[in-house]
Amino acid sequence: MTELLRRIEDIVSPTVVGMGFELVRVSMSKGGTLQIMIEPADGRPMDVEDCATLSRALSAVLDVEDPIPSAYTLEVSSPGIDRPLTREKDYVRWAGHLARVETTQPIEGRRRFKGTLLGLENGTVRLRLDDDKEADVPLALVLRAKLELTDALLDEHRRAQEGAEPTH
Repeated sequence: MTELLRRIEDIVSPTVVGMGFELVRVSMSKGGTLQIMIEPADGRPMDVEDCATLSRALSAVLDVEDPIPSAYTLEVSSPGIDRPLTREKDYVRWAGHLARVETTQPIEGRRRFKGTLLGLENGTVRLRLDDDKEADVPLALVLRAKLELTDALLDEHRRAQEGAEPTH
């Protein structure tokens, strides 16, 4: 994460948390879109009104602090079903689901991993790969990680929308 994105995260976090949400990710595209990804802290499903309300609040905060010297477009969004894994708790929460992980440097000759997320232990992301071998990826080396869209993930999302508890 760049220094600018850290600064933006520091600026928006108090507002996000104060409104009952959690910050999932802050990113900036080459095209000038500042994406702030959030989700409700209580685990309820995100809706369009949540995004609109947060967008207005964060726009005001960013206008006052003015951390970005050039013109940009603010996009407030939810992580979606095939969400990025950005926080330690994401690797624990989404254990049992299929994920893709890319690292900053090779681990045992590879930088890309796809497999069932087994969780996080002592700062290491654990995956069961398609060949049934396990891979241990230091969290510090993860460049990006995200869930893969599967029937099981869709089923869990559907249950969450209906207010049911997750299956794992």
